[in-house]
Amino acid sequence: MRHLNAGFKLRRNPAHRKALLRNLTASVIEKNRVETTIAKAKAVKPLVERMVTLGKSGTLADKRRAFAYFFNRKTVHHLFNEVAPRFMDRNGGYTRILKGGFRKGDGAEMAIIEFVDYQFDVKADKKKAKGKEKKA
Repeated sequence: MRHLNAGFKLRRNPAHRKALLRNLTASVIEKNRVETTIAKAKAVKPLVERMVTLGKSGTLADKRRAFAYFFNRKTVHHLFNEVAPRFMDRNGGYTRILKGGFRKGDGAEMAIIEFVDYQFDVKADKKKAKGKEKKA
């Protein structure tokens, strides 16, 4: 029986799962939008929400707690100075998961996890596409 064993295992051992979720959380906070599988997006959503809530308080103790989780000063700085102030008037629900297509290699169902105030920039996306074409 699996009483009190909720959560996503993601077919990984505990250390690998913890590292994966930590890195994915940091990526969402730094880039505002990340494409991943649906299972990983659903697993990381509560962690991102918790970190944004932690960032909204802004105390030194909370900065230390965030640094203990991320191990990266740049990510903690971005969380407390850029991400959290955007959501000061919001009581939760900072992220959303958008379902995408299927990954070409293994057919995994993909999703995009992003902050709700994220604005997609078509011009920047076209510049990235042009840069990739030149490299090829």
